[in-house]
Amino acid sequence: MSADLTSSRAATIPERPSLDGLEDKWGQVWAEQQTFAFDREAALAGPRSQVFSIDTPPPTASGSLHMGHVFSYTHTDCMARYKRMAGFNVFYPIGWDDNGLPTEKRVQNFYGVRGDASLPHDPDFVPPHRGDAKSLRAGDAMPISRQNFIELCDELTVEDEKAFESLFRRLGQSFDWDISYRTIDDHSRATAQQAFLRNLARGEAYQAEAPGLWDVTFQTAVAQAELEARDYPGAYHRVAFHPAGNDGPTEPVFIETTRPELIPSVVALIAHPDDERYAGLFGSRVRSPLFGVEVPVVAHPLAEIDKGSGILMCCTFGDLTDVIWWRELQLPTRSVITRQGRVQAETPEWIAGGPGAELFGELAGKTVHSARELVVAALRETGDLDGEPKPTQRKANFYERGEKPLEIVTSRQWYIRNGGRDADLNAKLIGQGQSIDFHPSFMQARYANWVAGLNGDWLVSRQRFFGVPIPVWYPLDADGDPVWDSPILPSEESLPIDPVSQAPEGYDESQRGQAGGFTGDPDVLDTWATSSLSPQIAAGWRSVDESGAVTTDPVFEKVFPMDVRPQGHDIIRTWLFATVVRAYFEHGTVPWTNAAISGWILDPDRKKMSKSKGNVVTPEDVLREHSADAVRYWAASGRLGTDAAYDVGQMKVGRRLAIKVLNASKFALSFGEAEAGVQRSGEAEAGVQRSGEAEAGAQRSGDVEGDLAAQVTNPLDRALLAGLRDVVEKATSGFESWDYTRSLEVTETFFWTFCDDYLELVKDRAYGSQGDAEAASARATLRIALDVVLRLLAPFLPYVTEEVWSWWHDGSVHLTSWPSVDEVAVAGDAVDPAMLAAVGAALATVRKSKSEAKLSMRAEVARITLAGPEQLLDHVRAGEGDLRSAGRITGPLELVPAEAWGASDVELIPVEKPKPQQ
Repeated sequence: MSADLTSSRAATIPERPSLDGLEDKWGQVWAEQQTFAFDREAALAGPRSQVFSIDTPPPTASGSLHMGHVFSYTHTDCMARYKRMAGFNVFYPIGWDDNGLPTEKRVQNFYGVRGDASLPHDPDFVPPHRGDAKSLRAGDAMPISRQNFIELCDELTVEDEKAFESLFRRLGQSFDWDISYRTIDDHSRATAQQAFLRNLARGEAYQAEAPGLWDVTFQTAVAQAELEARDYPGAYHRVAFHPAGNDGPTEPVFIETTRPELIPSVVALIAHPDDERYAGLFGSRVRSPLFGVEVPVVAHPLAEIDKGSGILMCCTFGDLTDVIWWRELQLPTRSVITRQGRVQAETPEWIAGGPGAELFGELAGKTVHSARELVVAALRETGDLDGEPKPTQRKANFYERGEKPLEIVTSRQWYIRNGGRDADLNAKLIGQGQSIDFHPSFMQARYANWVAGLNGDWLVSRQRFFGVPIPVWYPLDADGDPVWDSPILPSEESLPIDPVSQAPEGYDESQRGQAGGFTGDPDVLDTWATSSLSPQIAAGWRSVDESGAVTTDPVFEKVFPMDVRPQGHDIIRTWLFATVVRAYFEHGTVPWTNAAISGWILDPDRKKMSKSKGNVVTPEDVLREHSADAVRYWAASGRLGTDAAYDVGQMKVGRRLAIKVLNASKFALSFGEAEAGVQRSGEAEAGVQRSGEAEAGAQRSGDVEGDLAAQVTNPLDRALLAGLRDVVEKATSGFESWDYTRSLEVTETFFWTFCDDYLELVKDRAYGSQGDAEAASARATLRIALDVVLRLLAPFLPYVTEEVWSWWHDGSVHLTSWPSVDEVAVAGDAVDPAMLAAVGAALATVRKSKSEAKLSMRAEVARITLAGPEQLLDHVRAGEGDLRSAGRITGPLELVPAEAWGASDVELIPVEKPKPQQ
């Protein structure tokens, strides 16, 4: 396919128009001509108001895209195409979110490997599997070095991203493919590290030893935003705590717990301050069963009076409430569960030498489940278990991608302040959300509620491999221990760096791990810590000039803050909020002025469609079967913020619409050219971009020529254009209010009326049955209407509209101007748009009479009386000529008033069938 197809002359109308091959044909043209490229020079030369910038979600590169991606990315693309036609210079980048746990999990399943930081790099390593290792148990995966694992991650994500790009191109996404990034590439890593170092310098990032959520399967810390509460089978155990021989209780105190294996880590018993059953115990002490450790009985309002026995065991740490109690009541730390999800091997000092030391030796190294069984058996043997465990479904916190409940372990981690522990900052970040226009507006409350409910800062360190390294080293003291409070930081010019494989300035590699030397931080940043900088990454907030100095790309101030962030509602708490936090700290502003929030795609059981649930439909075959335009039609039929069902039937409707655009356009353009004022090659109205226009380069080829509009004299034609004027107004209003679905609905409704009523009514007149002037009026109207309707449909059906546009226009329909109401205005007296509907209803009544008589639509009507609403009959009289032609009414036609349309006194003349030849 030549790239010159749309640049020199209009294409020939094919004899049999088809949707087949349009994606390949026009995809190649758009790529070769860079149809959707952002005009950097125009942006730098013009005001910010001429640019529309989009913070495009970088999809996670871990497998394949699904229909949920098609759904939400189509929404954004429709808006991008509209804004481009409305005269904006559209900044529409695309990135790939390829660092983080999802990628690592896919690599493990694909190659049958797992990372092991203790192993050396093998430059000749060949993975044991390729694509067929998913059924392997985790323990059977081959351990490989950190660097070998990273290399496999990089290899696989590159291949996945090629497939993603191919699908997005086929879908018709109008990204500027020259503005792309990977969240693991050098530019993204340097940007993320620079932002982190600046957070650290301003005191917004800090390191702390603290209890945190830990996933034992993935061996990494987990942030609050990544939690998922799930029902988990358990059992309540009624356990006795004993008097400590002081002024406290004289009888056992019974608690009920689902985690008896944590009795070795108990630090207090806690009841509500208003619980009269335990009021006399506050301030006293009791001894734990089995281990005999003294713990206080204290009061706290978070204790639930009506839960179990009303008095609870506080352990370090069983759940997040334990963490609150531990912090607010200043309780000791007695952790016994390790990062591996097992009981620690060494007997802790508060148990050593006591009655439970031997039992703890049996627990050492056991999994949580095995330890629970041992403890319960011991409680049963000593009589400290009152009755048998009672089965229950308990709520447990899971990592959103994990399969086992999270543990809470104490470790040193990095945090970024997010208002979870600072009321003033919390209020400011809620205020930032109020500066963003959410679409739909009720999504703003989800943002505010999430921020208000935070109870801790943003944990940004992860104990993984494929991510952006935390750019910090630590000096080692004379004993070889890290000096955590004196980190060694790189210069911004040296970024990106990997402290695990690079030595800091002033040191050499031989000093790594040696007393007086250094050690690199082994952790990486949470994937959200990089993707939360997507506006800065795409727009060049960090750039390096020819001399190597760190600077900012001048285009940054022309696109930031961006105009819109499109995304799903489930990641308001993660991606959206995290991006607001980073922009507030670095720029003192919101990252974008609008947030367009898509709903979910639901499977037939009304469940969210997602890869993790295994209920996804991959789009490749769907696009081939129904066409990209049909799939886009289905996606655009779903409004922002509303969940939508995966609906093949809706795609079939979209395909029918696209085919009708081809066939109806061919028919409408078949009536001749010169008389209809067809655009001439070389004229400004024919798609030649006007230089220096204020619309930031939007072509004006869609403007209707004055002589063409002047030929529209017939009242039915004028009624069509009056109705189209209303459609243009409503479709434009829909896009401007972020209701593109409304824009599609009104345009589609008009188009079917155009096809089913108008084309049928005027085709004889367009062929010349009523003289040259009437023919010219019909032909001009057909071309004006088609010109406008194609542009109204272009954001939704980019392929079929581009194809039809090429039959009679130069240039791309997607670079023409969005239609205005003035384009469909005709001189003279105003006309009622209802006229077309009235004449169309009269024609439908005539056809119904033929159908009821079981005659062909070609049958002549020798006589008919049409009854209809009185206020519409004058419209029918004005269009009687077209009605007679379309309905083949050759005899008397009488119009009488009635409440509803109907026909009587009908006399039909069947069409004679040709006699067979002898």
